[in-house]
This record gives sequence, structure tokens and C-alpha cells, in this order.
Amino acid sequence: MSMPARRAAVFLDRDGTLNRELAGALSAPTELELLPGALEGAAALCAAGFALVVATNQSAIARGWVAPHQVSEVHRALAQRMADAGAELAGIFICPHHPAEGAAPYRRACTCRKPAPGLILRAVRELDLELSGSWVVGDAERDLAAGSALGLPGVLVLTGKGQGELERLQREGRAPAHVAEDLRAAAQLVLAAGQGR
Repeated sequence: MSMPARRAAVFLDRDGTLNRELAGALSAPTELELLPGALEGAAALCAAGFALVVATNQSAIARGWVAPHQVSEVHRALAQRMADAGAELAGIFICPHHPAEGAAPYRRACTCRKPAPGLILRAVRELDLELSGSWVVGDAERDLAAGSALGLPGVLVLTGKGQGELERLQREGRAPAHVAEDLRAAAQLVLAAGQGR
């Protein structure tokens, strides 16, 4: 019997990419506001056979702004909302650390905080994913850098802090190769590249 082929993935940032980013920390499901185009874009990627994986820095845990169980509750609600829209998540992976703020065990340098690629590597290992053909989508340079460290193409979305990031990167002569208005447009870009399963 042949083994099923491993799936390529789209690694999605959370705040500013899937949902509206709050000034403090997202601490309850009632505060979860998905961005326009997020569900449609994620559903299109899912339908094309990509595994959808959320990879998110959540240093609010280290800073004491939110408890781990609150983040888990938000993520259960996020997963349900996405599944209801035909965009089932393969997994959600978080980095709760901060290198300079908070207290142990969360105040520490780590290999999972983006722009390090640790969250992606963990997802690939635990979910048996294929890096070849995978993408990263986020609203910050650090999201794309985490993917770039592993040779993955990335799409900068202009939701969240994306517009400001694009302007800064353009000033620095480092404009990203792929830019999209939102996750719906990012999904169209990924699918046009023809690397789904």
C-alpha cells in the first residue's frame, strides 16, 4: 500500500492577517473579528488542497497581558469559524515567548519566535507537511522572513500593519516579491502560481 502524499501548506499569521489586531491583546472569543476576505481566501486555499496552518507570535503571554488558556479559547473559536466557512485548520502553533519582557518560563530567547522559523519547522514535523510548494502569508516582514529562512515564498498582505511594512521596506529598497490587498487576494496569487495539491 502506498503512503499518501504529504501536503504543502500555507502558513498564516494570525493578528492583522486573519483577524483584526487589537491595541492590547486578544483575550476572549467575543473580541475575535475576522478581516474581510480572510475566510474566503482561506477556504479557497483549503479547497485547492493546501494544509492551513496558523503560526503566530503571542508574546502577550510572556508580558502577562493574557493567559495561555485565554489564547486557547480564542483559537478554538477561530478554528470553528474557519471550519464553518470551509477553511479547516490543520493546526495552530504559537510562540508565547519574549526575549526581554515578562517572567520565566516565557521570558527567554527561543527558536520559535518569528522571524525564526521554529513554528513552521514544528508544524512540518508534527503534521507531516511538505515544505516544497508551501507558502507563508502575513502582514509583517517577520512573517515572510520565517518562511524565507526555509526557502518558502511569502505574500505580504496590506491588512493589519502590512501597508506600513510595505512602505518601510520600499524605502529600504527591500520590497517583497509578492504583495496582496488581503488574504483573499493572497490566495488568488498563490493559486495562480499553480503549486497546490
